[in-house]
Parts: sequence; structure tokens; C-alpha cells
Amino acid sequence: MTPNAVGHPRILSIEDDLVLGAYVHEQLGRSGFQVTWCQNGQEGLAMARENTFDVVLMDILLPGLNGLSVLTELRQNHSTPVLLMSALGAEADRISGFRLGADDYLPKPFSMAELHVRIEAILRRVALDRRPSVEPPVPAVDSLRFDEERFEVFYGEQAAGLTRSEYRLLDTLNRNGDEVLSKAFLYQHVLQRGYAAHDRSLDMHISQIRRKLKAIGYTEREVRTVWGKGYVLGADHEVG
Repeated sequence: MTPNAVGHPRILSIEDDLVLGAYVHEQLGRSGFQVTWCQNGQEGLAMARENTFDVVLMDILLPGLNGLSVLTELRQNHSTPVLLMSALGAEADRISGFRLGADDYLPKPFSMAELHVRIEAILRRVALDRRPSVEPPVPAVDSLRFDEERFEVFYGEQAAGLTRSEYRLLDTLNRNGDEVLSKAFLYQHVLQRGYAAHDRSLDMHISQIRRKLKAIGYTEREVRTVWGKGYVLGADHEVG
């Protein structure tokens, strides 16, 4: 089924569990979402390429083409937000998802209330990204250049390859200078949802930002952890 509702957020659900897939389809539909449900990776990838969706919900363990492979293919030319869902508990799976460009990760089992909150948070972030900027451009600090139209940072001519969430997180830290920003603040203002102790999404985004800045050779500043307080973008000597 091709999504055609006007004014309703369009959700693509790629889930091979028939019971869970039907439940998610029904419950999100009742909440006002226009939901398209696919039951394998190949079908889901084709649907995501041929249609416009606001959010893709995707299991990692899919028959045929698994969720990480679908994500890899999708990210070659689509920036549609992707929320990965999986019963896999290993941190390596979460890291792989974020490294490939996932916007969020929700471990199974989950409640529909939690899923709804995560989707709404992604939709709010997308809405913020689409708003015309009313703030002056972020000036280049040392040699790191922020490009808010492309949601990217550059070191010389090299792009870091940030996702939109990673860009907004780094941009927020950069705009606040030497101020240490708490996890609660960053969850609320960047990820657009409340902070929960078990939620590792912010930590994963921070890890990916550090890795990507290092990969392009940028070492003048880094996202540093201030234990018990939060994060700051600064040089090594600025935080003990």
C-alpha cells in the first residue's frame, strides 16, 4: 500500500513478526499515523526508495536482507529518519546501527507509549531542521566549519559525514562555548524527548561524533565528558 494520507505522518514499518507487525500497524494507525507495513527487508527497501516517508521503523533481524543491510542501502541516497528495533542486547548492534546512520534505537520488548514518544521526537527534530534559520550562521571556530544547510561540518575540504542528529548535537555544543550541557538538556533540546537512565542513544551519538571528527583529522577540540555534569566541546586542557 502506498501512503497517500495528507497531513498525517507517514510511517514505514519493516517487521517480520506477524503479531508485532500487525499490532504496531493497528496502534499507530489509531494514533493518527499513516502506516505502511512490509514483512521483509527487500520489500521494505523498495518501498522506502519508491515513496516518501517521515519515519522508517525497522527490525534488525529480517529475513533475506537484514535491517542493517537495508539501512546501508537506504543511506546511499535517502536521509529518511530510521528507528531501529531489535531484541538484540549487544552494544555492538546498537553501535553498528548508529554508525550506519540510524537516528534512534529501541530495544525489544517496548511499550507502544515508548514507541510513540520516540516517533514524535524524531518528527519534532525533522520539523526543526526544516524551519528557516533565524539565527546568524555559525562562524568557523579554529578550522572546523559548520554548514547548517547541509547539516555537516568540514575540516578543510573534508566532510565529517554526520547524520542530522549528530550535526544538531555538535552544533548545540558549539554554540554554547565552554558551558557544560547536561544529558537531560541535550535529550530535551536535541533529541526532543526526556532523558531516561537506560537510554544510550545520546552516548552513541557522542561516540559517533568523536569517531567522525577524528577520522577527518580534526583534533583541536573534541566532545568531552564532564563526569556527573554532561558534555562540552573543548580542547584537552579545558576540562580536567
